[in-house]
Amino acid sequence: MAVERTAVNPVKWSVERGFNQGEVVSGHTRTLYISGQTAMDGDGKPQHDGDMAAQLTLSIDNLEAVLGEAGMSLANLVRLNVYTTDVDLLFQYYGVLAARLGAAGVVPTTTMLGVTRLAIPGQMVELEGTAVA
Repeated sequence: MAVERTAVNPVKWSVERGFNQGEVVSGHTRTLYISGQTAMDGDGKPQHDGDMAAQLTLSIDNLEAVLGEAGMSLANLVRLNVYTTDVDLLFQYYGVLAARLGAAGVVPTTTMLGVTRLAIPGQMVELEGTAVA
């Protein structure tokens, strides 16, 4: 059975910003819960200290790596939580994330939270997700 996704948007402004208010998902057989992905290399070393654009790009790459390992892609993402230590700075580079999601043809439900700090000092953005297949 194919996965069926139905957007739930009682208002339309969120779609213009790249996310749905809600999404009904049916027909899936697998759900992947993805831990927060940050700008860490394969050895667990933080990368790109102080560079939000580079950290965001590597965080997305790491998110895609987890999806790929599970036989999925960004197209399977139904939920994305974005944590950042600097909301205003992240918004300057948010187009990087929006472009990658758009290229995958996905508009996941999304929440962005400003936090005091992330678990690894120097990290400025963390992406946590849920995907279905």
